[in-house]
Formats: sequence, C-alpha cells, structure tokens
Amino acid sequence: MDRININLEYYKIFYHVGRLGSISLAAKELCISQPAVSQAIRHLEGQLSVKLFARTPKGVKLTSEGAMLYSYVKQGYEYIKLGEDKLLQMLNLENGEITVGASDMTLKFFLLPHLEHFHELYPGIKVSVTNAPTPETLSYLRNGRIDFGIISTPVEEDRDIDIVDVRDIQDVFIAGNRFAGLKGRKLLCGELEEYPLICLEESTSTRRFMDEYLHNRNVYLRPEFELATSDMIVQFCLRNMGIGCVVRDFAAKELESGELFEISMTDMMPSRKICIATSNKIPISNAASKLLEICKSGV
Repeated sequence: MDRININLEYYKIFYHVGRLGSISLAAKELCISQPAVSQAIRHLEGQLSVKLFARTPKGVKLTSEGAMLYSYVKQGYEYIKLGEDKLLQMLNLENGEITVGASDMTLKFFLLPHLEHFHELYPGIKVSVTNAPTPETLSYLRNGRIDFGIISTPVEEDRDIDIVDVRDIQDVFIAGNRFAGLKGRKLLCGELEEYPLICLEESTSTRRFMDEYLHNRNVYLRPEFELATSDMIVQFCLRNMGIGCVVRDFAAKELESGELFEISMTDMMPSRKICIATSNKIPISNAASKLLEICKSGV
C-alpha cells in the first residue's frame, strides 16, 4: 500500500474508540455525535484498506491489525497530550527553567532578593544562575545561553542588546589599620602608586572601569594582587595586605564596624550602574518574562 495522507482527526477518534471499546462512549468524551464517530472510523478503514474494529455485544473490539495500529497511535497521541500538559504548566508558571547571567556583585546586591521572591511565587520553576563577569555575561546573552543578564557598567553599546539601569553603585578604595596614616587626608590618584594595590582581574568591567579612571589621570598601576572576587579583596584588606578597590557594598559591614576605612580621594571615581540586559533578537519564555518583570518592578 502506498503512503497516504490521512486526516489526523481520524486517528484521534480511532484512539478514543480503541481505548474505550465503545463508539458511544468515545462520542460522549469527544462531544460529537455517534454517527460522526462511526463515519470517521469507516473513512479511516477505507483509506487504510483494513478492518480496525469488530463489533461485540458490549461495543467494539480491535482486530489484530487494529491492535497493532492502536499501539503506535496510543504512544503518539499520549505524548502529544503530555506535551500539551507540560506546555500548559509552563504557561501557568507551574514548571519550566530559566537561566540568568550575573556577576558576584550583581547577584549579591540586586538579583538575589528578586530570585527569593520569584521562588516563593513559583516554586516549580528551576532557576540557574551563570556566574560570570559582565563581558562574559553579555557574550552568553548574544549566544542565547542565558535568558537575560544582570550586569554592571561600563558596557559597550550593542544594537542587539537592550539595557535598563536599575541601581547605582560606587567604587571606593579601602584599607585596614596598617594604612591608618591615610585617614583624614585626601589622596591624589598618583599616590596610589606608592602602595600595594588589590583589585579584580582584568576580565571584569569593574577592573576596566578602575583602569580607565586612573589612565585618564596618567596613573598606571601594577596591582600587587589580582583576585577573582570582591569578597576576597575585602578579606585581603582585613589582613592588611594592601589597598583594595571594590564596590562599597562589599565592604559595608567592615566599614561600619571600623575594621576597614574608606580612603578619601581628591578625585572620586564616578558612580556606576547595575543594569538588566536583554536581547532584542532572541525571545524568552513566559517564566523568564515573569522574573524579568519582578526584577524591573523593584527598580
């Protein structure tokens, strides 16, 4: 028999009749008339040139050919229904998965409380956070590896990426009691060359911002320590290993307790921004849109 194009609605009716063993019950479940069900089965049998059902006193029974066909139709139809159910759950935010990109700073000082709120509202949604500096996060966004990113300025303009500012941040220089002589005076940028400096690695937007700030003042530093996280910079400063450059939030507790102090500069670094970055080329899921809405509503 040559391959033929059969109306999939016939297979749907065939599935229900085969499952229930009754034309009347199938008609009731499908909310159509019994003659419509009988006609669909006759059309299917005619197009396949095979008898699919035999009548019995209690209804109908699959023939051997019908039973073989039913075993395949059953799998296909039930997988389609399963897919529909899963899709509905995703649309209703009962399950699904989101991937967000964020650095240590943007995660800790912006994204985390929004994730906590989102999880309380939609516990069935799995959220993965790809932890990376801003340049990497933007690369992941362009490649579709994340739904959206929480980044920090400075960032280069990209017509494929939309950026919304959500919070101000301030970079500062901090130190421990070994450098207590710097308290109460304003330091020139060039004077930083006289001290061991602790900062983030060059791959981060924070480090690039600091370097640009200093280069514009003809100051070129060679840090004593280059670390992966700002939390580690704070720890190194607590051990008096140098002067650290961090976003003030990272050292807020230590600055308040007096374990560390903020060095006053004659020319303070400008404030920066934490931003939400989204691609205007790649659509995101309903769940990701909801998390994005929660993040923006907290601006």
